[in-house]
Amino acid sequence: MQDRGIWFWAIILPIIFTVLFISVFTSGLNETESRQVILSIVPGYTVMFVFFIMISMAESLLKDQKIGMVARIASTPLSNHFYLLGKWIPYMYIVFIQIVILLLFGKAVYDVPMEQPLLLMMLAIFLTFMVTGIGLALSVMVKTTNMGIALTQVIALGGALLGGLWVPVDMMPEFLQAVSRFMPQYWAHQGFQDAMAGTLKMADFMKVSLVLLGIGVAGFILALLRPKQ
Repeated sequence: MQDRGIWFWAIILPIIFTVLFISVFTSGLNETESRQVILSIVPGYTVMFVFFIMISMAESLLKDQKIGMVARIASTPLSNHFYLLGKWIPYMYIVFIQIVILLLFGKAVYDVPMEQPLLLMMLAIFLTFMVTGIGLALSVMVKTTNMGIALTQVIALGGALLGGLWVPVDMMPEFLQAVSRFMPQYWAHQGFQDAMAGTLKMADFMKVSLVLLGIGVAGFILALLRPKQ
């Protein structure tokens, strides 16, 4: 609550971008077309901006290293995975709250549908797990805050571009459409869109869930392979 940077990246900036881009891209469209644009932008920018939590995660671990906390913990019986869980779990709460706020904003302001609320809630949990898992791996690998910011921007913005968060996937060249399916942003966006519209089938939900959970687990394993410094 006291970190203004998290408030800016997690809530204020995504709301500004959502309002701005909906205003631009729905200008001159009829109601049906506008609803389709809104249904893409609201979950799309929610997915894109949750990745910026990785900056705060990297700063937190780098701060521990700078003040010697990591070195002191390394000399104790505390297992590496418990330390990493301690750095991971608080940010899960933050990201989950961020997703809920942004989706509720879309509902309150643009009346986006929430036809499958239970699946939406579960997808929010899986997205939270995936993003913070990647953030944990990034945090133990970067050496400076600037490096963390740069890599976060590459992952967040590059993934948003290739994953269809800015331009609908079916409007992209065939080569990029194939590439988009390797982006976690693509799977999260498709899952949220379909669940909001009420068209998410259980088989597709399971596929999206496994992708997001698998990437999150991979991030935690990569972080574990990095010894405490």
